[in-house]
Amino acid sequence: MPLDTVFSFASFIAMFGWILLVVLPGDARVKLLTGVIIPSTLSAIYLVFIFLHFADAPGGFSSLAEVRMLFSRDELLLAGWVHYLAFDLFIGAWESRDSQRLQIPRLVMIPCYVMTFMLGPIGLLFYFAIRTAKTKALDLEAA
Repeated sequence: MPLDTVFSFASFIAMFGWILLVVLPGDARVKLLTGVIIPSTLSAIYLVFIFLHFADAPGGFSSLAEVRMLFSRDELLLAGWVHYLAFDLFIGAWESRDSQRLQIPRLVMIPCYVMTFMLGPIGLLFYFAIRTAKTKALDLEAA
């Protein structure tokens, strides 16, 4: 299968999950899709590309130069992209569930979702700030 097709498919299902998360965050089917099914599908795509292309790839994780060399192969660059898509959506789904449990308003969450989708850790940082302000605690059990 052409890499661009896999890229488009992975990006489409991730975007579909994010739209569902924003529009219908409380729906049980959306929680299952965005928290389990779509991240699992993306993880399976990632697994296939890592299994097929990682062993004979140049580079590694010991230095920035090795990481650059590793991601110079399109197959592993795509795997890295899918990795981001899977983890960002999984975190967004957790943010959604946790914010509903804490009764954080949905409109407050939309910027967090956008930031988590576009910039991953920055969105998570924003959510932690909102969560801490709401619960007055730093631990994840607070509510």
